[in-house]
Amino acid sequence: MWRHGEKCVIFAVAAAVLVVAAAVRDERSTYIVHMSRSAMPNDFVEHGEWYAASLQSVSDAATVLYTYDTLVHGYSARLTCAEAEALESQPGVLLVNPEVRYELHTTRTPEFLGLDRTDALFPQSNTGSDVIVGVLDTGVWPERPSYDDTGFGPVPAGWKGKCEEGNDFNSSACNKKLIGARFFLTGYEAAKGPVDTSKESRSPRDNDGHGTHTSSTAAGSAVRGADLLGYAAGTAKGMAPHARVATYKVCWVGGCFSSDILKAMEVAVTDGVDVLSLSLGGGTAEYYRDSIAVGAYSAMERGIFVSCSAGNAGPGAATLSNGAPWITTVGAGTLDRDFPAHVVLGNGKNYSGVSLYSGKPLPTTPVPFIYAGNASNSSMGALCMSGSLIPEKVAGKIVLCDRGTNARVQKGFVVKDAGGAGMVLANTAANGEELVADAHVLPGAGVGQKAGDTMRAYALSDPNPTASIVFAGTQVGIQPSPVVAAFSSRGPNTVTPGILKPDLIAPGVNILAAWSGSVGPSGLAGDNRRVGFNIISGTSMSCPHVSGLAALLRAAHQDWSPAAIRSALMTTSYNGYPNGNGILDVATGLPATPLDVGAGHVDPSKAVDPGLVYDATAAEYLDFLCAINYGPMQIAALTKHATDACSANRTYAVTALNYPSFSVTFPATGGTEKHTRTVTNVGQPGTYKVTASATAGSTPVTVSVEPSTLTFTKSGEKQSYTVSFAAAAMPSGTNGFGRLVWSSDHHVVASPIAVTWT
Repeated sequence: MWRHGEKCVIFAVAAAVLVVAAAVRDERSTYIVHMSRSAMPNDFVEHGEWYAASLQSVSDAATVLYTYDTLVHGYSARLTCAEAEALESQPGVLLVNPEVRYELHTTRTPEFLGLDRTDALFPQSNTGSDVIVGVLDTGVWPERPSYDDTGFGPVPAGWKGKCEEGNDFNSSACNKKLIGARFFLTGYEAAKGPVDTSKESRSPRDNDGHGTHTSSTAAGSAVRGADLLGYAAGTAKGMAPHARVATYKVCWVGGCFSSDILKAMEVAVTDGVDVLSLSLGGGTAEYYRDSIAVGAYSAMERGIFVSCSAGNAGPGAATLSNGAPWITTVGAGTLDRDFPAHVVLGNGKNYSGVSLYSGKPLPTTPVPFIYAGNASNSSMGALCMSGSLIPEKVAGKIVLCDRGTNARVQKGFVVKDAGGAGMVLANTAANGEELVADAHVLPGAGVGQKAGDTMRAYALSDPNPTASIVFAGTQVGIQPSPVVAAFSSRGPNTVTPGILKPDLIAPGVNILAAWSGSVGPSGLAGDNRRVGFNIISGTSMSCPHVSGLAALLRAAHQDWSPAAIRSALMTTSYNGYPNGNGILDVATGLPATPLDVGAGHVDPSKAVDPGLVYDATAAEYLDFLCAINYGPMQIAALTKHATDACSANRTYAVTALNYPSFSVTFPATGGTEKHTRTVTNVGQPGTYKVTASATAGSTPVTVSVEPSTLTFTKSGEKQSYTVSFAAAAMPSGTNGFGRLVWSSDHHVVASPIAVTWT
């Protein structure tokens, strides 16, 4: 609804990036109009006719961009703000939401996750070729061997998708592995103008690389001899190599627009996907304003598992996106693989960093070393911004550049263009000790903040500073691993603090997967290198890991709901190392908390047999919406249920949602809070006993579980329990953490606890 005092020119939705075209393109921007399908007057035969008529009632110039018929009911159109406001008062109109621009959240992995023996762990995985993973991203490069269909049987009989043609993309590009490829740009072109086909394909083809990387991570076929410029050599395969892939291109050079995303989700569901993977986000907004959350709700109702990236805005608190409880929200951790490079200074000091450089090496003798801030007349010179370096000062030298503002690899282009021989990329406080490997265009290495500070001091104080860089290739068995990536977005969930997010973490740092043939490994226009595989990082990479694992679980347990699949992944995740210490957060060097990792790091070998699951139906999510006091129109826009979905005679509580984690909120004065949960036995008969505890620093939180023992005599049996939390007064903003664990002779079912005093 339009709220009192809300200005028409600028419609702000939380932290989302809005596409508002005031004063340009006739002062029109795109809006998504949610309609009450049952309210169509008898004068109309088709809903499309009614939608067009409703639009014409407020605008003679606007035309319908998309109609939405399944996940939501309504349409999108280009409107002035005044027209949008007038439209929302029309009969049958539930909500009018302004378009949101989403952004991409930009192989050792199977072995690290224990999936090198997939057939033994998932005995049904070879029959999993009927499971279809739909990926909404930048498209696909279909010629990559990750989409080889050798050994695949016929396309599943119920599949309704297709391979859409466009410039440089024929329908023959699809096969029995890549069974669908579509593209959506009506909303994008309405906002940004026609796609420039000299820069990107007006087709499902991926000119960015991101979509090819994510889809092959989720379900790519096994490819022997994969590597990036000699790094990470071995067999690359997706999490669910026997699953089918369908790609939906919704992201273009100018972003990913919500009208296109919502239509693509609708088409994907109609096509027949089993899993939807979206490695993109747009900040935070109320669920009825968030097109991904709206589309995911209806997908969930149809039994489709939806996983989304948490975002790359960490390590700050409350930075995650895609926090709806019917979405599985994925953060990022590291692998046990690294790509070390060593920077040796002229004073004999040696510092470890990372690099994926492959090319002509530096001279074997030390090279003059200079700090970029001393080789520029620009106030931004230390950042190695384009044109900021003085060639006479950097020619033939290794240049120390500060990380930040412009792309990491782009700094190397700047150094190279100025005549520099090499580059050391030094983290500042914003990135700390987090190291992300890059395929630099000249000899270069990234180092942490501490090493960078020491190198900077050396370059500024020594009269003749020198350095050399030694590249050490690929190393595996790195410990400790995993650690939480500093960039991984963190909780709490700002829309609903009572739902703990992220749900879990998965590998998202230095991930090898297939790549586009249109762009080099750096993704920059000046990079003329072409590679079949690339190594990149982000929660964009961790999300498809979970999407692929969900496909494996769907194949092994075809009757499991999306909530059951998520529960299995969460309750079997681990939050510590074999030595008993907690998983570390690279941003702090301290053990991570549930606000960083949710339930912990995914462990697929255990997820296939979790013992118990926390299931949830669409009716329970509807009760949740009532609990957070959504109004009738807002609930109807999300669920398409009648506007009287919430009963005045019932009491609704967020704490009653059957979620596999616990988020407890107290006032600063302390208090009590009760949660109810129901677990379903999906394993053998047995008795489970509970242990539960939580602390805030050294102050305990009282956690009482009733009953403390659950006995199951058959599969499918359900048992309920309550958890009572009690705590004394604490300063506002204090956090406490803990864990609730049900254990039997054969299973451990664990849930994280986060406690916040507001």
